[in-house]
Amino acid sequence: MSGDAIRTVAVLGAGTMGPGIAAMFATHGFEARLVDVKPELLDRARTTVDTVCNVLIGGGMLTSETAAAGKARIRYTLDVGEAVRGAEFVLESVPERRDVKQAVFAEAERHAAPEAILASNTSGIPITELGKAVQRPERVVGMHWSNPPHLIPVIEIIKGERTSDATVAATQRVVERLDMIPVLVRRDVPGFVENRILYAIMREALHLYEEGIASAEDIDTITKWGIGYKLAVIGPLELLDVAGLDIYHSVASYLNADLNSRRDVSPMIRQKVEAGELGIKTGKGLFAYTPDQIPALVQRRVRLLLATRKALSETV
Repeated sequence: MSGDAIRTVAVLGAGTMGPGIAAMFATHGFEARLVDVKPELLDRARTTVDTVCNVLIGGGMLTSETAAAGKARIRYTLDVGEAVRGAEFVLESVPERRDVKQAVFAEAERHAAPEAILASNTSGIPITELGKAVQRPERVVGMHWSNPPHLIPVIEIIKGERTSDATVAATQRVVERLDMIPVLVRRDVPGFVENRILYAIMREALHLYEEGIASAEDIDTITKWGIGYKLAVIGPLELLDVAGLDIYHSVASYLNADLNSRRDVSPMIRQKVEAGELGIKTGKGLFAYTPDQIPALVQRRVRLLLATRKALSETV
């Protein structure tokens, strides 16, 4: 099936990202079906969809009329079969557990049309492993959105070992129809591209913090205003050419050996998880948050993401 022929999308999972993803599909002309086994998540999803649309309207990325038409194209259901039947594209966005995702794929395949694409929004589970749960793994593909899905414009398309080229091409076209940027991950490795790079950065940042080399605030400041500021315009491989491969060779010859290379999780993170200090969701993580700070912090980050997206769009 070609990407242009896809009209109806089923989004399985109304948790963290599902509602935003469904809103993106619906406001770009797709019929969207959002399903979850928990009624309370579906109720909350309606509010999330409203919030997503209001953010996009406020950022000048969506009109009120388009938002209203999009919201009318979303069907909320507790029945996976009802959501999947007749959908040409099925995207799971359930909790990041291999067994859960495989079970969802197996159930979706029982209801899906033979030509329907089965996509996964996994952050890093190999697509080849998820494809083992279905009879036709050639139609299983990775479609990794970044959070928040309505603001981060890049989507990774991951080709499993048995994913067909036609499935990949159709998924790339769907991403283009969403006015997003598709990036092809040609080899199915854990974490794909985005999270492998991101987790390498976070591992080194945690190491610098644990070693007392700089404060958490200063580490984030230099990352945002130094590394991030450059990388938003010049990618890391481009940056090698800009700096000069000879310079990189000289610095890497002594620095690489000193970079953090631990293979387990930071002890500090383990301790905080055990203590229930999980970040914004609990009011304390690496930083502390009061209840009245969190909404303002979220709104500020949304404004900055919108402004950054507008600025970067001029370079694409």
